Amino acid sequence: QVQLVESGGGSVQAGGSLRLSCVASGYTSRISSMAWFRQVPGKEREGVATIDIHNDTFYGNSVAGRFTISRDNAKNTLHLYLQMNSLKIEDTGMYYCAADEVAGYLGPQEYNHWGQGTQVTVSS
Repeated sequence: QVQLVESGGGSVQAGGSLRLSCVASGYTSRISSMAWFRQVPGKEREGVATIDIHNDTFYGNSVAGRFTISRDNAKNTLHLYLQMNSLKIEDTGMYYCAADEVAGYLGPQEYNHWGQGTQVTVSS
């Protein structure tokens, strides 16, 4: 089993920055891809960024050039990060960390393990 716990969300003004963190524990040696998703009420969960075991990254169009995903592999624990710069009001949402043993991209259905989410609110 894999457990994911996010942190780092909060409120920030437009143009500001936040750094999200996710700690993965459990059977982390089997994890291939990790990703960040976000969701606002009434809308589908949106893929933000993904990173694979080789540290190859892929970003959603709305965040490319502003967000940076990274991961830190350690024995029995994985850390996933999302550096968010030049934040916009439309970046507001609940941000979820996800992981899977199979390589994936930005489809929510590609990930079996999910955290509880951390709220990001961007105001004008």
